[in-house]
Amino acid sequence: MARNNNHNNTINVKNRRATFDYELVETFTAGIVLTGTEIKSIRQGKVGLTDTYCMVINGEVWVKNMYIAEYSFGSYNNHTTHRDRKLLLNRKEIRRIAKDNLQPGYSIVPLRLFINERGLAKLVIAIARGKKQYDKRQSIKEREDKRAIDRMFKV
Repeated sequence: MARNNNHNNTINVKNRRATFDYELVETFTAGIVLTGTEIKSIRQGKVGLTDTYCMVINGEVWVKNMYIAEYSFGSYNNHTTHRDRKLLLNRKEIRRIAKDNLQPGYSIVPLRLFINERGLAKLVIAIARGKKQYDKRQSIKEREDKRAIDRMFKV
C-alpha cells in the first residue's frame, strides 16, 4: 500500500502562558513517543499544552499532563488523555537539561507542538526561569505600549 506524503503541516499548538510566566533560557526540539491513536488526534488538532510540564526521570525526559483527546474512531486500544509521554532527545541535550533543571527557580516548559515535514510530532521545550510578579507586570506594560504605538501608526 502506497503512503501519501502530503502531510498537513498546519498543526502548531502553542503554550501562550509559558512566555508570560517564564523567562526562556534555552530551547530544544524533541520527538515524542506516541501511540497510533495519539498521532491521529494530534493531526486533527485535538491537543492542549495548558498546565503541561516536563521532568527528567532516570536520564529520560518525560512530558507530563499533556492533553491529547481520545481519537474518535479509536476502539478498545484508544489512549488515555493525560498519560506521561517520553521525549526523544540525545544524551548531551538530556544531560544539559537535567543539570539546568536542578538549579532553583528553573523548570522545563513545553512551548510548542507541531508536525514536521516528515509527518512526525515534535515538541519544542525550553529551560525557563520563573518570572516574579513585577516581571509579569513589566511584560504587560511592554505589550500595551507596543499596541498603543501600533494603533498610532495605523491611523
